[in-house]
Amino acid sequence: MARQIHLQTDDEAMKLTISEVNLQRDAEDAADKHGGGGGVGVLRPSRICHLGVLSTAFWAFVFFMHYSGTQGASVLFKQPTFSIPPLLSGNTVGRGPSPPAQPPPLSALAVQAQSPPPAEAAAAAAAAARENRSVPAPADRCAGRYIYMYDLPARFNDDLIRDCKHLWRFYDMCPLLANSGMGRPLGDEGGVFSPRGWYATNQFTLDVIFHVRMRGYECLTGDPSLAAALYVPFYASLDGGRHMWNSTALRDALALDLVGWLARRPEWRAMGGRDHFMVAGRTAWDFRRYDDVDEQWGTKLLNNPGVQNMTVLILETSPWRRTNFAVPYPTYFHPETAAEVAAWQEKVRGAERTWLFAFAGAPHPWQRDTLRPEIFQQCGASSRCRLFRCGRKGSASDCKSPGAVMRVFEESDFCLQPRGDSLTRRSTFDAILAGCIPVFFHPGSAYTQYTLHLPKEPESWSVLIMHTDVSERNVSIEERLARIPPETVRAMREEVIRLIPRVVYANPTSRSVDFKDAFDVAVEAVIDRVAKRRRGDAEAR
Repeated sequence: MARQIHLQTDDEAMKLTISEVNLQRDAEDAADKHGGGGGVGVLRPSRICHLGVLSTAFWAFVFFMHYSGTQGASVLFKQPTFSIPPLLSGNTVGRGPSPPAQPPPLSALAVQAQSPPPAEAAAAAAAAARENRSVPAPADRCAGRYIYMYDLPARFNDDLIRDCKHLWRFYDMCPLLANSGMGRPLGDEGGVFSPRGWYATNQFTLDVIFHVRMRGYECLTGDPSLAAALYVPFYASLDGGRHMWNSTALRDALALDLVGWLARRPEWRAMGGRDHFMVAGRTAWDFRRYDDVDEQWGTKLLNNPGVQNMTVLILETSPWRRTNFAVPYPTYFHPETAAEVAAWQEKVRGAERTWLFAFAGAPHPWQRDTLRPEIFQQCGASSRCRLFRCGRKGSASDCKSPGAVMRVFEESDFCLQPRGDSLTRRSTFDAILAGCIPVFFHPGSAYTQYTLHLPKEPESWSVLIMHTDVSERNVSIEERLARIPPETVRAMREEVIRLIPRVVYANPTSRSVDFKDAFDVAVEAVIDRVAKRRRGDAEAR
């Protein structure tokens, strides 16, 4: 009976050769058994020859299969090995979901295929092996974009959330910090908003929104040596707000604690914190106290030498020291997909604009004789201006009512944006969201601030009327805006609408964000600055 050795190959010629050798050997075995010469244990010369042929054929097959890289040889002699990209999870165990692991490259999956590769692929692989070539590894899509996120002690972030009832003197912050800092969900407010993505977001919750978004960042790494930048998730705005009316020592305590904690870390010592960044979701005025007099406003966070080495993302930078990046205030819109953004852009593009200009705001008690009184006077006297004078909470003119304010902006061509408590206003970004062209009265209200997110040509999307011209009654706001040709107004509005995805923060809990938002723009800028610092560029210094 013929015996056949199966070597897991499709080479039928090899099988046939081995089968013929076996047939001859069986015949000789039968002859020996019936007394035909040699006896038990005696090897005939012909048998030795046959075994030599078989051995030669077998090892020739092994040699061929090893260097041709076929599936059969891999299974027989060694287990297939391949490299899977490292899991893109951060060092934040127990601090929120990690990004999903990336699948192995297609070349690795092909090793496990059940059917052998086509003859052409096998021939190409053999040719590559003979020429000592290697198949290039798949490109790392996170190269140059990895972020290392510190797992800070809870006192620097999570404990502040737990103490939300005491974060602000005038109201309970707990409802405002719900839904990862976005606040309570909003309905369509009578058609003002689209069905999805709208929340009653407070302007001072960016620290939380940014941190939650970073937990889902696709290029987190647990190895700081691979990081393009290192993120410190300290809730500076929440800490600053809760102690604004306490002693300066109490106001500064947690920030000093943070800098001391970081200074003991090897990750910090590598560059003295110059590759680190954090978010402080308030204005520079809240973090730039210069002395220790209790009557002075704010903390010393931005004046701390350690923090000055870092990059801080802040809602408004200092006009005298622009070492940090100004980023947009959070708005009410937190879309998940580009389709949601496009639907909203189409809605505001088709909105009926019944007012030439509008103003939503309240008088400032310490600015009684400056710009705002003149704005109230001019707008109130014009039949083409929609004046929304902020009233008490819950009233029809409540400026904290998202639907009421956004309705005013959606119905107007231009939205007046005088300075608020500081140079900038959250209202600027609400106006952009509504497709309303902002009118500024000081270049520091936007042009020298949000250089990462707004166009370099301010006249393409906004109007500047100097505040001194208005307060001295040298300019009529209505006349100035009415002189702008309708085709120019349409082009400016289109540019404002185009800006929307860059100035909104996507839903931080979503893993389906497929457009570049304000978060992405800011992170790219931080990575670019750190790269320049590592090269020693004068611009970054």
